[in-house]
Amino acid sequence: MFSQHHSGIYATCTLTIDLPILCRIPKSFSDFTASIVATNKDFSFFFLSLGLRYNMESQQPKKDCAPSNNQDGKTQGNAAAEFSIVNQRASLHPSGPTERQGTDIKPNVLFVIKDHQKKGTGSNSARTHKRKRRFVIKKSPALIAINGSFPNLSILKMEEGSDVKWKSLYKTQRERKRIMRETCSKYKSNSKRIITPYHVSRIFVEDKYRILYCEVPKAGCSNWKRVLMVLNGLASSTRVIQHNTVHYGNYLKRLDGFDRKGINYRLNTYTKMLFVREPFEKLVSAFRDKFEHPNNYYHPVFGRPIISRYRVNGTKEALRTGSGVKFKEFIQYLLDVHRPVGMDIHWDHINRLCSPCMIDYDFIGKFETMEEDANFFLHLINAPQNLTFPRFKDRHSDEERTTTQIMQQYFTQLSPAQRQRSYDFYYMDYLMFNYSKPFEDLY
Repeated sequence: MFSQHHSGIYATCTLTIDLPILCRIPKSFSDFTASIVATNKDFSFFFLSLGLRYNMESQQPKKDCAPSNNQDGKTQGNAAAEFSIVNQRASLHPSGPTERQGTDIKPNVLFVIKDHQKKGTGSNSARTHKRKRRFVIKKSPALIAINGSFPNLSILKMEEGSDVKWKSLYKTQRERKRIMRETCSKYKSNSKRIITPYHVSRIFVEDKYRILYCEVPKAGCSNWKRVLMVLNGLASSTRVIQHNTVHYGNYLKRLDGFDRKGINYRLNTYTKMLFVREPFEKLVSAFRDKFEHPNNYYHPVFGRPIISRYRVNGTKEALRTGSGVKFKEFIQYLLDVHRPVGMDIHWDHINRLCSPCMIDYDFIGKFETMEEDANFFLHLINAPQNLTFPRFKDRHSDEERTTTQIMQQYFTQLSPAQRQRSYDFYYMDYLMFNYSKPFEDLY
């Protein structure tokens, strides 16, 4: 099924697991295959009106971010169990956490029981079909229901007597949620959505102030974790918390560490927030951090296969260490559907990391307006008056932050076709979070 849009053509692509997804089709069909990113299984999709069939093999799930002292990621993989979610409630309002402590939630749990012992061609075929559509893993047949109805998404409530500044910030939040809601409604499948533990694996939990924070790397996540640790009473100030303590101390709980009832309860009652960043700037920031500085994880795990695949006549030293990856080689890897090593959270899509079309986020902040948005959020949750969002840069502090100008310097190393394909790759993030095209020649 095709739909025309001002910046391209879209098709609903059907995977072999019967799950419709949205694919952006570049104007040049030769670029199309490089714009599709496969994640877990080999799949084929069909353009019925054109009579064309494409078969593309995907990368098998890799341990992209295995434990290491010099990396911030986490392995992405298939979930061990799944659940869907119903009745997410509006949770963000100016009242403090103590007013919500007594909320009595009775989650609606739907148990799906499958008999895998019976034999028979007809029944086996039917059960196989159901398994493919529902993604129900044998280990965990219980599904927890959550509401994904777009008209019922939570709405920020404005405080009485709010000054002009606060009113403007409330309005900004409503507009961001409206754009995200409309994008999800227009481009995401209306079929029943299933939320798996993978979908909440990037969400950190702060129980005292009842916050769920979806971590987006290179969008202020280190400092947000510091804030959550202070709110939880683990530190008196954000400045005393070291980088390794933030990322490797395991002081903050993840939402996927709770049982089904705990996950359901928190999704229904806690304030859910995420912070995003301009996709190209986020990508360049990740490249500079991971490949332009010594790193005993990203260089051997990502650098070596990238140099081996995309560099002609690479030196033995480069092939051995994986150091010195060029930005153009990195982009070749990123856009390659048969990439030699899997994806990583630092350059994955925001809408894949946080699943905003499935999880009803109450607050959407932006890196570009971090100080204003962050302190507004702290005001909304009644955080201590002396707690403000830290702005210090604790890694490579002598370097300038990645700005629009720096991003453009990197992307001008690419051909127009590579820039277009990179834009296609992050197109849903650009659309969902209302970022402008970074180059005028993009369509």
